[in-house]
Parts: sequence; structure tokens; C-alpha cells
Amino acid sequence: MTEQQKPTEQLNFELRKKEAKTVRKVVTYTAIALLSIGLLISAILFFYVKGGLKAYDAKDDSEITVEIPIGSGLTLISKKLEEAGVIKDARIFKYYAKFNNESQFQAGTYNLTKSMTPDELIESLKTGKVYRTPVFTMTIPEGLTIEQIGEVVEKNTTITKDEFVSYVNNPETVDRMMELYPNIVTEEVKNEQIRTPLEGYLFPATYPFYEENPTVEEIVLTMMEGTAMNVTPYLDYLESKGKTVHWLLTFASLLEREATAAADRESIASVFYNRLEADMPLQTDPTVLYALGEHKDRVLYKDLEVQNPYNTYQNKGLPPGPIAAPGRSSIEAVTDPADTNYLYFLADKDGNNHFTDSYEQHLINRDKYITGTKE
Repeated sequence: MTEQQKPTEQLNFELRKKEAKTVRKVVTYTAIALLSIGLLISAILFFYVKGGLKAYDAKDDSEITVEIPIGSGLTLISKKLEEAGVIKDARIFKYYAKFNNESQFQAGTYNLTKSMTPDELIESLKTGKVYRTPVFTMTIPEGLTIEQIGEVVEKNTTITKDEFVSYVNNPETVDRMMELYPNIVTEEVKNEQIRTPLEGYLFPATYPFYEENPTVEEIVLTMMEGTAMNVTPYLDYLESKGKTVHWLLTFASLLEREATAAADRESIASVFYNRLEADMPLQTDPTVLYALGEHKDRVLYKDLEVQNPYNTYQNKGLPPGPIAAPGRSSIEAVTDPADTNYLYFLADKDGNNHFTDSYEQHLINRDKYITGTKE
């Protein structure tokens, strides 16, 4: 039977059969092509991402300075790392950090290298320290004044105490710290009654240094960053109380110089709070010593008469500014004091503090625990 002799219905069926076969071929070839393209793109993306999770250049150890401002989010940090040439792709670093739930990064100035892996970069940004071995470390104990910190710096570096103190007290240095840390260092440090503008603003801690001879600027910025890191978490608290960072550091510095044990800070803070509320002078000896500008084993009665804005026997309220560098425990005690009615306390010859809410009991404690009287 010829094609012409086939019924029309059969011809249509065979035609549809051929068209379906053709369509299946087109769909199959298209699917294969799309799959191949998809696999190729996936492979390219895989190797690109894989490369982005490695060090940019494992052989390049040259340092690249990267400044991470306070309050920077992961997006901004990733962008800055890419712009500095430390990583290949900001998006890869960002999503890698997010995938690993890493987001608590520290602000500061970092000397990073292209040879650092994303994990090493993340570790550095989390701890606020460059992930490498320091040349030396320097410990600044709690409760030191700027002058005393200068002595520590002189013992550990080629910088003299006078050079350190001169740099810290330079008005240009103060202005720069105000510019770099506007939420921390404010116009309050320029109060004409303040003896040393940045007193209490250089955080006590053990700091690593990665150069044999760091500059005085690097040392001061490192300590200022320590203050910013430890005070920033309390900014919301201070705002809710209508208080400032200067108030916090001033209050905390009194605790630092008065406390003889870690557990006493909260109780001493309660004494100061209760006295402030009762409109009583704080009457704390360390402020008298600061006003005198000298160290003494004990404060004499005649010392209490010194006319100085820092003397809390002669002036009510907090002194104009910090009298020393407070540590983290003292800062925490200001924000979370003990709940007491104490108004008085004294330390016995063994350094143990004794608290009371009455002046009569305070006198009894004085006679009981302290040998001799002030002259």
C-alpha cells in the first residue's frame, strides 16, 4: 500500500509519532546541554569558592594594615578585607563566616597578610589580636595612673616615661582619641579641673606587640582600643541611666583603688551609691592621695584639708575624672553593685574590709581593727 493509499487517520498518527520523537530528541539534547552547562558552572563556582576559602597568597607574608571601625558589621568587615587585598572575595568570606556562626568581631587596627586563611582571619578578628606570635607582651596592672603606666612602658620598651606621659598629655593626642573614639572619649576630658585628660582611659591588661620597638602612638592606641572593647558593651546601660563613659570610668577608678578583694567591689560600690543618694561626701582616701600627687602609706588628718577638686572629703560627688585605670571587675561593679544599706567601710591591717550602715558602728570597727589614729 502506497502513502497515497493509506487512510488519512494512519498518516496523521505516523506524523504525530515522528513529531513526538523529534521533540523528545530536542528535549533530551537540551536537557543534556543545560545539565552540562550547569555542571560546568557548578564546577567553576566550586573551584572559585574553594579558592576563596584558601589564603589569597600563601607565600606573601608582607603586612597589610586594615582598620576595622567600632560597630562594623560582617558586610563592612568583609568589604574592607577585600579592598585591602587580604581576601579574594568579600561575599565568600562573609557567607563562610555566617555559615560558621562567626559574627562577634573586634574593632581595631590589624596588620594582616595575604598568607592568612579565612579561619586565621576570623580568629584574629574575634580575639582582637593578630593570629601570630608576638615579639613581646606588656602587662599594665589595674589601678595605675598615667605616670605609673609610663614607668611600665619605660621598663618594657625603648620609650621613656617622660616621652610616654608627654605624648598622652599632648592636646593633639587627646583630640585624636576623641576623633577615633567619639563614643568613649568626649569633651568631658577637657574639663579645666581635670589634671590628666586621659587618666583612666588606658585599659589595664596584658598586651601583645609584634614589633620589637613599637611607637608610643601604637602603645597608646592599643590601650585605648582595650578601653573601647571593655566599655562599649555598657553604652546602652549608661544611656538608660543618663550617665556617661567618663562617669563610669571615674566611679570605677575609685573602686579600683579602694578594693582589697575582688568580691568587695560590689559592696564598696553600694557604699558610694548610698552616699551619693544621701548627699554625703564619698570621703575616699585615694582621691586625697591623687589630689596630693604622691603616694603615702596612710592619709593624715591634715591631708584631708587639701583644697583640690579631687578631694572627696572637701567636695561632694565624684571627682572631676578618674584617678587611675580601672579594670573590668571594677567597671562591672559600678553597673551591678551589691544591694546594701552600707554607708561606711574600712580596711583592717590584713586588708579585710568591714562594712556598716551606722557611724557609731564604724567608730567601733575603727577602734577594733585599726591600730592608732590619723594625725
